Amino acid sequence: MRSIWLPYTPFSATHRRLLVGVQVAAALLFWCFSTSGGLPTPMEVLRAWVSLVQTQSLISELWQSAQVLLLALLLSTLLSVTLVAAGTAPVFAPLARAASLLRFLGFAGLTYLFMLVTRDSTELKLALLVFGISAMMVTAMLAEVRAIPQQSIDHCQTLGMQHWRITYELVVLGKADVFFDLVRQNAAIGWTLLTMVEGLTRSQGGIGALLLNQNRYFQLAGVFAIQLTILLYGIGQDYLLGRLGRVMCPYGQLQTNGGNA
Repeated sequence: MRSIWLPYTPFSATHRRLLVGVQVAAALLFWCFSTSGGLPTPMEVLRAWVSLVQTQSLISELWQSAQVLLLALLLSTLLSVTLVAAGTAPVFAPLARAASLLRFLGFAGLTYLFMLVTRDSTELKLALLVFGISAMMVTAMLAEVRAIPQQSIDHCQTLGMQHWRITYELVVLGKADVFFDLVRQNAAIGWTLLTMVEGLTRSQGGIGALLLNQNRYFQLAGVFAIQLTILLYGIGQDYLLGRLGRVMCPYGQLQTNGGNA
């Protein structure tokens, strides 16, 4: 028992799962017996969830939002990798850095600009998500590229590689596993942006618009039900992206295990 309080202590996967289960059970018990009058009970949340599924198409709204987010994630990944790879050349480096600095801009002042360049609410929602995710993703990817040691670049040059071939080997291929993990992280960030974006384009629906409607009328049980639905979907999405990353980039897992050996 003492080992659970000590950092960097060997801890088996079975014991870790058991510990998580105990903590989840404790949190549920605390929720059930909480004396806060404003906090909905688990049964109230369950009833609200069933009502939302039956009367307001919660599952279809979730799927609609997930489709938009997955498309935004794909476009953001392609855009970010292109910018970061191109940024290894001096002429494109300022463009990549400028894309990174855009993370300080909020949606409030840019919505009108995006409305001018998009044709409908769906494109507006997609453009805002791509903008928000890409700015964060480029920042993290640039940090990974800067961390490439000069020794690796010299090694590529010794093998006869030059210029864009080095970028392809060290950035596109060499950092593929790290970039995939960044995509996984930014997929979670996308869900935090989604509510704001769908709040701006409520005519297109989505689980974010549904959440804002419940919050507007102080339907706290409905808010909890939607948030828990998003949480469970997000956990499943994160798990699947992690498995996909290990399948597509198995060498990254081997390098990690080798470094820990």
